[in-house]
Amino acid sequence: MEIGVPKETKDQEFRVGLSPSSVRVLYERGHAIFVESAAGNGAGFTDEDYIQAGAKIVPSAAEAWNRELVVKVKEPLSPEYDFLQKGQILFTYLHLAADRRLTEHLIDSGTTAIAYETVELPDGKLPLLTPMSIIAGRLSVQFGARFLERQQGGRGVLLGGVPGVRPGNVVVLGGGIVGTEAARMAVGMGARVQILDVNVERLAYLETLFGSRVELLYSNSLQIEAIASEADLLIGAVLVPGRRAPILVSRELVQKMRPGSVIVDVAVDQGGCVETLRATSHTRPTYVEEGVVHYGVPNMPGAVPWTSTQALNNSTLPYVLKLADRSLEALELDPALAKGLNVKNCRLVHPAVREVFPDLALEV
Repeated sequence: MEIGVPKETKDQEFRVGLSPSSVRVLYERGHAIFVESAAGNGAGFTDEDYIQAGAKIVPSAAEAWNRELVVKVKEPLSPEYDFLQKGQILFTYLHLAADRRLTEHLIDSGTTAIAYETVELPDGKLPLLTPMSIIAGRLSVQFGARFLERQQGGRGVLLGGVPGVRPGNVVVLGGGIVGTEAARMAVGMGARVQILDVNVERLAYLETLFGSRVELLYSNSLQIEAIASEADLLIGAVLVPGRRAPILVSRELVQKMRPGSVIVDVAVDQGGCVETLRATSHTRPTYVEEGVVHYGVPNMPGAVPWTSTQALNNSTLPYVLKLADRSLEALELDPALAKGLNVKNCRLVHPAVREVFPDLALEV
């Protein structure tokens, strides 16, 4: 099969869909890989690295896109919509529930679109979301600590405190992978940490990880109102697979937070769980609203592309191999991969996304 790897176009997105080591595996299986020139530079992979692995370097995005299977990291942006074509398989993060325009273009194009974030194992785990969730969770505290610095517009709080001065207070909404990793980093810095989640079993599991170092609370609107206003750093770590994240923090609650406190919403690529938060970019990562610093970069792992690309490829490569070897038959052979199918034959097929866009789900 011919596999295309275009250069990412999202602001400061330096990850790449396939690493040279993944290319080598595909090449040895008899597949032809076409990598857009400089696609891997930001992650530390040169064109020569790809050539040595067996890829062919092509000079334009169009030549990388014009293949049977296209492997990316982030969703196509509007300049790339014209590259979408019938009979093509697109394998990447899509987050369609937060992007009606892209959803419409995918339907119209006839592209078969498979989303990393909705590939789901029988036990409910999301194997292709997990590696980036781990990284995003850890980065959320790293970035939050930076923007709490006074020079960055924050309160001037050191999360770990010092002897004689209390540490910063980190509130994490959601106890999944992102929330767990955020708490791990915050605890390591010496912050006071609170996690809220609606799953009591998950909270019990988190107690085995953190013991008394983290305060574990059942999440409801009253509980969130009670503690969010005291947060120096509030982290949104809410995930509802395939659906928009629910709004848990209202504008009125943000108004009650201390000036210079920071909100980092990792759920922004699914719409975000904070009413005042909107998507930002690595170039302009923050803005101040209601006196609070908001960070809403939807591709946070793009800040550490060398690590992120390899972590992502470790998880995606087995599925890329299945698609390359068997094309769409792979969906019939692998139920987990089939769960990743969002658009096929000009139809929106993923149940959760169909609920978000019921008018687009109507049979033609």
